[in-house]
Amino acid sequence: QGPISGVNKEIAVLQCHGDCDPLVPVTFGSLTVEKLKSMINPANVTFRTYSGMMHSSCIEEMMDVKQFIDKHLPPVD
Repeated sequence: QGPISGVNKEIAVLQCHGDCDPLVPVTFGSLTVEKLKSMINPANVTFRTYSGMMHSSCIEEMMDVKQFIDKHLPPVD
C-alpha cells in the first residue's frame, strides 16, 4: 500500500456491474467507482452497468471489455 502518484494516477479503469447482482449490490459498485475517482484521474474511470445481469457476465459486458483492451493495451504480434 502506498500513495497513488505519477503515471499510476493516469491508469485507465473499466468497472462493470450487473444491476441485479444478489451477491454484490450495484450500490457497492457505485461506491467503489467513486472511491477510484477520488484516487486517480476521474476522467479515466468508466463504470458500466448491465440491465438484468446478476453475478455473472453477458455479451454486452464482454464487448465492452474487448473494446477497453483494444483501446488501452498494445496489440499482440
